[in-house]
Amino acid sequence: MELVEELKNRVLQGGEISFEEALGLAACDDREQLYSAAEEITRHYGKPEFNPCSIINARAGKCSENCKWCAQSGHYHTDSDVHGIVSAEKVVSQAQYDEKKGVKRFCQVTSGRAVKGEALKKICDNYRRLREETNMFLCGSLGLLEREELQQLWDAGMRRLHCNLETAPSYFHNVCTTHTIEDKIKTLKEAKEIGFQLCSGGIIGMGESRRQRVELGYKLKEIEPDSIPINILHPIKGTPLEQTPLIDEDEILLTVAIYRFLHPMAELRFAGGRKRLSRDTQLKALKIGINSAVVGDLLTTVGSAIDEDRQLALDAGYK
Repeated sequence: MELVEELKNRVLQGGEISFEEALGLAACDDREQLYSAAEEITRHYGKPEFNPCSIINARAGKCSENCKWCAQSGHYHTDSDVHGIVSAEKVVSQAQYDEKKGVKRFCQVTSGRAVKGEALKKICDNYRRLREETNMFLCGSLGLLEREELQQLWDAGMRRLHCNLETAPSYFHNVCTTHTIEDKIKTLKEAKEIGFQLCSGGIIGMGESRRQRVELGYKLKEIEPDSIPINILHPIKGTPLEQTPLIDEDEILLTVAIYRFLHPMAELRFAGGRKRLSRDTQLKALKIGINSAVVGDLLTTVGSAIDEDRQLALDAGYK
């Protein structure tokens, strides 16, 4: 298809594609040509090393927000754990274990609209301990934060902020009404002004259309994240999305390829939900765009073991 070659060459030369052109790629009949082009872009801009990160559920459950996919929302009845801010000892212990396994990034993740007051102080204390006792690059997923709170986290040693846009602006109100995409973008832009790297992506397979998956990818260009997590909905019992049909593997690969065209230099990071994918699909995703991952156990579902992910990355041609 001439469109695929034209847009691939434009991206390889440093150009960008429009929303309508991205939709054109999504409608491409020759998927293998599209995947081959995305792989070429990935090799051209990406680093040869696979870039994993690990996370700890630093505060769990009883969240005030009504995100329909989330087991930790206080609006729904699930079997999700509930606990306050975890101790510095536990955080440091997990980070040291992951570091020995070769992971270089570590993220504290908290439930709730935001981390404030005494909880924020404890999170910052944890970062200081992590900075003293590990060599990890420190990230945080801590809700909708104001500049003063972000500055405290920067001073404590956190260097990358995670805040997913989650889904397309045109679909967001279908899955969450207690905050908006604009709230998220405000936090991300404040963080970028301070100096944080940004990590922001979304969840695919929540009932949105293919056009809306492209819309999310294009909206992310507004904030230019360094890392884009691609989560695949894992329907959880007790949440409003528990009966949502699973998105098929071809649609997942198509999304990865389109996002690589839209974000040629960003890390595309496999996150939640990928465990159900076949190994062949995971390998293909790594070749056509995915060059990083959240490894180990995830927030409310079991993820992939670190050693398994290392072997997968090696098999896909990464160091």
